[in-house]
Order: sequence, then C-alpha cells, then structure tokens
Amino acid sequence: MPADDEEHAVEIANNTNFGLSGSVWTSDETKGEEIAQRVDAGSMFVNEVEKIDIKMPFGGTKMSGFGRECGTHGIKEFTNAKTVWIQK
Repeated sequence: MPADDEEHAVEIANNTNFGLSGSVWTSDETKGEEIAQRVDAGSMFVNEVEKIDIKMPFGGTKMSGFGRECGTHGIKEFTNAKTVWIQK
C-alpha cells in the first residue's frame, strides 16, 4: 500500500485492528528507529524482516494479542502475583 509521506505511512500502519509486527525500510537508521517507535505494534524492525530471539520479548498489540512470550517479560506471564493482607 503506497504512502504519500512518512506521516501517512505511520497513519496507515496504525489504522488497523492488528499490531503484531512491522518493518521500516530506509537508508537513515535513526529516522527508521523514530518511525518504528511511532508504530503501534509489538515488534518493529528497521531494514529487516521479523527476527525472534528467546532473550527478547515477543507479542502483539490490539487484536494481535496481549502479554509477551520470551525474555524476562515472558517469564512473568507464567507467574502468579499474590497479595496476602493481614489486618492487625
């Protein structure tokens, strides 16, 4: 889907019910990172297609899911926080 400019590209990317991952392709890595930060997705890649590393959290936003797998964020998905309140 062609975009008119950078702002339009971010608008197109964010105007969806899904947000698993995406990529930005540019010769300016700094600009690519800035754009990636503005896209509402669980993972964004600059000049790369999706990569997965067990040490990095992975998961989506919106209808692409909630929570994270892998990394320290993922470990927390398998724990239960418990509160015990004792009134004295």
